[in-house]
Amino acid sequence: MYHAEGVRTVLVCCTGGEEGDLQNPALRAPGGPFDGVAPEHERTRLAELRPLELARSAEIIGFDEVVMLGYRDSGMPDTEPNQRAESFHMAPIDEATGRLVEIIRRERPQVIITYGDDQKGYPHPDHLKVHDISVLAFERAGDPTWYSELGEPFQPDKLYYTIWSRARMVASHEALIRLRGTSPYDEKWMDRPDQDAKITTKLDVSGFLWARTESLKAHATQVDPLASWWFGLTDEEMAEVYPYEDWMLAKSTVPGPPEGTLETDMFAGLRQPSHTTA
Repeated sequence: MYHAEGVRTVLVCCTGGEEGDLQNPALRAPGGPFDGVAPEHERTRLAELRPLELARSAEIIGFDEVVMLGYRDSGMPDTEPNQRAESFHMAPIDEATGRLVEIIRRERPQVIITYGDDQKGYPHPDHLKVHDISVLAFERAGDPTWYSELGEPFQPDKLYYTIWSRARMVASHEALIRLRGTSPYDEKWMDRPDQDAKITTKLDVSGFLWARTESLKAHATQVDPLASWWFGLTDEEMAEVYPYEDWMLAKSTVPGPPEGTLETDMFAGLRQPSHTTA
């Protein structure tokens, strides 16, 4: 959506996703990329395919550039990959933050978006560390006492967290029941803590749901295209049910929205006649 406005958008990816599992059983079918691949060799094949999937997904979304931070996927807690020296989990926090600060100082973004501060639902070590270095990099990028060798200091204006919207889940669940007769959202999901009070920013992306769907499908090893979690509703149906992406404004150099109101633009308070960057 912002790319379509002419905003320069850059994706920073911290690892190559080498430790993921194959989530799409159709890829094992005859003629598929995992046809005849022994289970013990699937991760090797995954590591070959994931960069291609990332490139295709980023192309669909419209990122102007994808920057790899250079670490290896850490895998899940208490596994052997989690302890590897080259894993993102094991990287010294100041070093990893410095790599991100260097990118921020080069790109000079007004807006940064990252994983949220509450990830109890899926505490992947790499997602947790992405959050940690994003917060530190936001604070340090404009501070000349940090990483003086990594470029001219630059202070971004806004830092947003992704957030799980209960309202979106409930709306999707009710629509799936009404339109399909079944929903994957059981009591386990309904019992999750409600974080909607933290939402500060609600973007209407109804005209760009196709990009969300197709970019996710591009990560073919990571998602089952038949899974109703992701694809139970068509883009047109989702546009009617819940056409929003929700965010939490965590840090800002400009005043936030008045109490009781929601932002509808990540560049609220920043819009100038000149171009914006993200």
